[in-house]
Amino acid sequence: MLRRCLLALPFALPLPAAANDSVAGLGAGGVILGRTDAIEMQREDLSISMDEVAVDYEFKNNKSEDIQTIVAFPMPDLDMGPYSMPNLPDTESDNFLDFTVRFDGKDIRPELEQRAFAVGVDITAELAAQGIPAAPYLDDTYDRLAAIPQAVADDWIDRGLIFIDRYDDGGGWKDVRTPLWSLKSTYWWKATFPANRTIKVSHRYKPSVASSVAVSFYADKAFREPYDDYKSRFCFDQSFETAVKKAGNANPDGYPEYSENIVQYVLTSGGNWATGTIGAFRLTIDKGDPRNIVSFCGTGVRKTGPTTFEMSATDFSPSNDIEVLILQPWSEEERGASIEPLGEQAPPKSEAQPPASEPPAAPAAPAAPAVQP
Repeated sequence: MLRRCLLALPFALPLPAAANDSVAGLGAGGVILGRTDAIEMQREDLSISMDEVAVDYEFKNNKSEDIQTIVAFPMPDLDMGPYSMPNLPDTESDNFLDFTVRFDGKDIRPELEQRAFAVGVDITAELAAQGIPAAPYLDDTYDRLAAIPQAVADDWIDRGLIFIDRYDDGGGWKDVRTPLWSLKSTYWWKATFPANRTIKVSHRYKPSVASSVAVSFYADKAFREPYDDYKSRFCFDQSFETAVKKAGNANPDGYPEYSENIVQYVLTSGGNWATGTIGAFRLTIDKGDPRNIVSFCGTGVRKTGPTTFEMSATDFSPSNDIEVLILQPWSEEERGASIEPLGEQAPPKSEAQPPASEPPAAPAAPAAPAVQP
């Protein structure tokens, strides 16, 4: 587990979220091919929920000979700092998103390349010389930092590699050497695409979900900042805003008893295949619970189930990343009292969406949006 920075934040008081009630998320994406004009992406089925991101591809080699190329999955950059609270699904291993991949029906174990950077300088070798792992969130990293010579620690503090985190954990004050470096991780493997064949590639991982204990853009029975930013990023429509207002008006304190969750998917990092477009693209969003409220940008979105929404496109050229906002009602324990359920919400899309010929209008996702009140 990541010391201090990744402690779970309990609900204390049913108040609009303050900055320290938020956990940042990391936007990941899909696989990237070594650049080639011979392999086309015929299909991509992308499913996004708060529990899992699942992507199924079909690639075809249009040449008469086999092609070997590098296939890579860049993990999101992990930036550490005094106030960083990235939400990592797995803090006990290098694979902090629990990434898995299948190629042509077989599970594979890709190589992992990790590099550590501080103030723009690659410090991977310097950390290794002191026996320090590149992953800054591991318990082993903290244990090994505690054991380095004081002269090395002083030098690293001066150069911005680490800082001293001083806190009281209930057992007295602690001075902990804490990483300040960022981590760049990439899973990769060499793949052979047989001549004139279609190959299926699938990968799964747990998303890093940005979260806040309360709705940041509505309080005192009115929308407030960052409402304008959120409306642009997540394409709020009338049905979504009506649901938020209804929840806020149902509470005498004037704010919705919901938590905020944001899932990001980097859709624009690929395009190294032939034509640079996706022959058939399908996006499925699962909000997880019928009581949840969801909003995201898309064209021709339709509701396909109690919790699922879908959009499709052909010859799709990704130009924007995907961000999904999911509001979850507080549990009885979190709010201290039960309230009437809000009932089923209409699909969170309106006629005000872009024309069907346009790609989803989600703006590019920032690296780690900390939800602010």
